[in-house]
Amino acid sequence: MDNNIQSKVDKWLNGNFEESVKLAIREMQQSNPDELADAFYKNLEFGTGGLRGIMGIGTNRMNKYTVGMATQGYANYLMKSFEGEISVAIGHDCRNNSRDFAEITANVFAANGIKVYLFESLRPTPEISFTIRHLKCKGGVVCTASHNPKEYNGYKAYWDDGAQLVPPHDKNVIIEVEKIESVDDVKWEGGESNITIIGKEIDKLYLDMVQRLSIYPEKCKEQHDLKIVYTPIHGSGIMLVPDALKQLGFDNVHIVKEQSVPDGNFPTVIYPNPEETETMSIGLNQAKELDADILLGTDPDADRVGIGVKNNKGEWILMNGNQTALLAFNYMIEARRAKGIAQPNDMVVKTIVTTNMIDVIAKENDVACYNVLTGFKWIASLIKQKEGKENYIVGGEESFGLMIGNEIRDKDSVSACTILCEMAAYEKSKGRSLFDKLIDLYIQYGFYKESLVSITKKGMNGAAEISAMMEQFRNNPYKSLDGIRIKELKDFQLQVGKNLIDGTEWKIDLPKSNVLQFVLEDDSVISARPSGTEPKIKFYFSVNTKLIETDKFEETEFQLDQKISRIIKEMNLN
Repeated sequence: MDNNIQSKVDKWLNGNFEESVKLAIREMQQSNPDELADAFYKNLEFGTGGLRGIMGIGTNRMNKYTVGMATQGYANYLMKSFEGEISVAIGHDCRNNSRDFAEITANVFAANGIKVYLFESLRPTPEISFTIRHLKCKGGVVCTASHNPKEYNGYKAYWDDGAQLVPPHDKNVIIEVEKIESVDDVKWEGGESNITIIGKEIDKLYLDMVQRLSIYPEKCKEQHDLKIVYTPIHGSGIMLVPDALKQLGFDNVHIVKEQSVPDGNFPTVIYPNPEETETMSIGLNQAKELDADILLGTDPDADRVGIGVKNNKGEWILMNGNQTALLAFNYMIEARRAKGIAQPNDMVVKTIVTTNMIDVIAKENDVACYNVLTGFKWIASLIKQKEGKENYIVGGEESFGLMIGNEIRDKDSVSACTILCEMAAYEKSKGRSLFDKLIDLYIQYGFYKESLVSITKKGMNGAAEISAMMEQFRNNPYKSLDGIRIKELKDFQLQVGKNLIDGTEWKIDLPKSNVLQFVLEDDSVISARPSGTEPKIKFYFSVNTKLIETDKFEETEFQLDQKISRIIKEMNLN
């Protein structure tokens, strides 16, 4: 075994760790040395969003010790950053060990003299963002691995604005976490009196906030029998989504029974992610059986939402994240104007890999649209920057996330579910569907079609393989794709954009991020982005053309799909 790995193993065998942990390490030494090496070959990185990894024993795993050490480092940074009383809010989702990790986190903060507001049981991630702002906390933590498989767990760290950490705090917290070299550096207990359990009283405040986001509450009451099918996919959405829909006036909500009970084993799915067709299949079947108006599915920590609707042939389809986002953005712009509550300084925010159709819609409606790096912390950062000058109304990204209104700073499927159902009710009151509205928007603004290819590289060599792929794209960029010249290469790591035709360059005024973006002469966009939390590299494809009329939708969609397929094949990503 590598000397560095062996040194870490020995440290655990001889250190202040539970005997059961030492026994498990010895068993792995005998039965599975490769697994032992993977568990110890590096420290689980406290990245700019926190921790995320497979649960188990070792420095490269999510466990009591890695969580405690991360919390001690974060606590140290909070105490350096603020004077007087410091408080944090802590929540968790349905995952195995999430409650344990949340309690460990609470105990370490409390032992450091920090006041802790700990939710009594699982709650949607966005409620913790809301709580941080409402209770004027200096930070917070949610123990969740979002939509990852059941083997994973994670630790999302938040700052005093209710958003995940951004510069300089993200890097500074990492520095403090890396200073914690031993479990003996952690204050594990002794501050229990600093912990306050919270629950229903915050739920009510949060649900009232969600209700205030409604633009046409009268349409919700008028269409109170809108037939809604909802699945929490075994997650924390069950705690608030049904109540939020009920409070808005919807009384015909059908919860998918097989997926209604919180369960970290996710027994009915492989990936608890509403982006996955298989994950939504049980809900889709129920929606068909009931002849519902809309299907909603939220991920385990209830920050993402996927929806299903009937197309113009009466067939059920699942909308992708870009389609859901552009419908929501358009509604927030269009409905606010129709209701007379639009402000001249309204703004919307999207990420650089989210459909550019939103930019077109915003421009046509004289609403400022800003593009930021992937992640809602960057949307939140821009809101903070524009506070008092521009009026934020909605933000989102293609990965099934929406953030509506100004009282939270993270993606929120609870408020998204209510707005999406309100949109469905509004269209139904006119004898139409959300799909009809989508086609209208394509005809009005252009038909934008997006697709995603995600490649996973596991194990110790995975990160190196992904890095090599990015360097190849960066150093030897394509000149053309699908016979169309590439006119621009945007390198967000180098913060430089370059016109590949005339050689001119410009500075990209965004923080550094390892993303490359190719823009073709027909305004197709291909983006390459390694994940910051998983051993993956994602490729985003966006193509567009005109849609003349509704009857041409399928033919035009097929042409766009074929174009994307040709580009994927040319890039050897099949």
